Amino acid sequence: MDPIGRLAALLLAAGIAAAGWLIGNGFAQARASDRYVTVKGVSEREVRADLAIWPLRLSVAADDLAKAHADLQRSVDQIREFLGRHGLDPASAQVQAFSVNDAHADQYRSERAAGSRFVINETLVVRSTEPEKISAATEKVGELVEAGVVLSSGGGDYRSSGGTYIYSGLNAIKPEMIAEATARAREGAEQFARDSGSRVGAIRRANQGTFEILPRDRLPGASEDSQLAKTVRVVSTIDYLLEE
Repeated sequence: MDPIGRLAALLLAAGIAAAGWLIGNGFAQARASDRYVTVKGVSEREVRADLAIWPLRLSVAADDLAKAHADLQRSVDQIREFLGRHGLDPASAQVQAFSVNDAHADQYRSERAAGSRFVINETLVVRSTEPEKISAATEKVGELVEAGVVLSSGGGDYRSSGGTYIYSGLNAIKPEMIAEATARAREGAEQFARDSGSRVGAIRRANQGTFEILPRDRLPGASEDSQLAKTVRVVSTIDYLLEE
C-alpha cells in the first residue's frame, strides 16, 4: 500500500475508535442519569372552618296573598330573633331567593284539587365568620318549628339542611406544608440510598402535588363542607438522582 493509502487507513481507524469512545461514554452518562429513585412525601394539617353559610328556606301558604306575605314576615322576624338568641347577628340573614306561586294561574291544576291558592317560598342565607355558633344554632332549629316557622328542604345550590363550613386559610399554610412534604420525601430517598449503597444527589424532577381539604372524620358519606374540623393534605412526588 502506498504511503497515502496507509495514512488514509490510519485516519479511518482513528476516527472509528474516537467515535466508539464517544458513543460508549455517552451511554455511560445516560446510564448514570437514569439512576434515580422516585419518592413521595406527605404533609397533613388539622384545621377548623373559619366561615359558615347556612340557608334557611321558608314556605308559607294561604288563600289570601296579603295574609301569606304577613305570615312570611312573621317567620322572618322569628328567625332573626332566634339568631340573636344564639349569639349571631340578625342582620346576617339575607334574602337570596323569593318566589310566589298562584295555584289559580296553573292551567294544569284540577278545580277540585286541595290546597291554598298562594304559596310563597323564600330563602334566607346566614353568613358568619363564627362557624361554631352556626353549628350550635343548627342543633336548636327545632325552636323555630315550635314557633310555627315552616322550613322546607331541597332545591337550589345549597345544602338541603344544616350549614356549609369553609376553610379559607389554605394559602397561609401552603409554604410550610410543601417544605414538610419535601423533607419527608428526602428522608425516604436517603433511606433507599442507604439500603442500595448509594448517595442521594440532586433533584431530577419534582411534582408539588395538589392540596386537598378532606373531612377530618372520614365516615361513609361524610362531606368535608359539613364538618367544622378538616384535614388539609398534600403529597409531593420527587425524583432524586442516585450517586455511587
